[in-house]
Amino acid sequence: MASQQDIRRRIRSVRNTRKITKAMELVSGAKLRKAQQRIERLRPFADSMHDLIAEAAGRAQRSAASEPLLQRREPNRTGLVVCTGDRGLAGAFNASVLRRSLDEARGYEGSGQELVWYAVGKRGAGSLRFRGRIPVEAWTGFTDSPLYADAEQIANRLIEEYVEERVDRVLLVYNHFDSPLVQTVVVEQLLPVPIDELEEITPHDLAQQGLLLFEPEEKDILPDLLRTAVETAIFRALLESTASEHGARMTAMRNASDNANDLIDRLTLAMNRARQAEITQEILEVVAGADALE
Repeated sequence: MASQQDIRRRIRSVRNTRKITKAMELVSGAKLRKAQQRIERLRPFADSMHDLIAEAAGRAQRSAASEPLLQRREPNRTGLVVCTGDRGLAGAFNASVLRRSLDEARGYEGSGQELVWYAVGKRGAGSLRFRGRIPVEAWTGFTDSPLYADAEQIANRLIEEYVEERVDRVLLVYNHFDSPLVQTVVVEQLLPVPIDELEEITPHDLAQQGLLLFEPEEKDILPDLLRTAVETAIFRALLESTASEHGARMTAMRNASDNANDLIDRLTLAMNRARQAEITQEILEVVAGADALE
């Protein structure tokens, strides 16, 4: 049995760890509220972009058919963008994204496709390199609080890769924020821009449906709309991933604090038992010494 001194030393160590996990839980909770507000403000805008682009492409049917970001090719090379965090201590947040990405990769490689890897976050980039899947490019240092400029930087590279036909399709893999306790890994097509089968909208349709009016004409603004849609989709994925990371870390640190409390209770009980054993031993020694003197 460990001595009282050893148990006290371990209790102090666990208490110090509990202070750290409790502080990290509070910090992650504050960051989560800000990240949740950002993603809730962006979601309506991101959702409306699909309808806007579909309508503009439907009116500019001929121009849309030649738009590089809408052209679908036989997917021989698929680009996977893995969105993780720059830090750990967030439960299964990073591991779940990597696991899903590798599962997707095995499926595509099984069908004869070639995979091109891109990474967002130090954890994802490091894990992919460790597994021998070297990312073509990794973007790090901003996953804690991403900006739209970060999404623009990523979009510029991915659009360039797609337009120059270095990849035939680009997929995003990230954690979708459902709640602080629940994050769902999703795989979302980024390029070509996913819109339904285009149906040409005629002037009669415009008169009957009272659709939006575009200025300048649809064919002139469609390229900019498509680029904005790609940037918005990436920015949304970054914000979803950030909120998920803070939620996962807050939950993980709360569980760690609870486990520390349980461990302290068990160690305190063990220390009390050790103290009682020492007292009992001392009493036995006193009694034995008194018997020896009689």
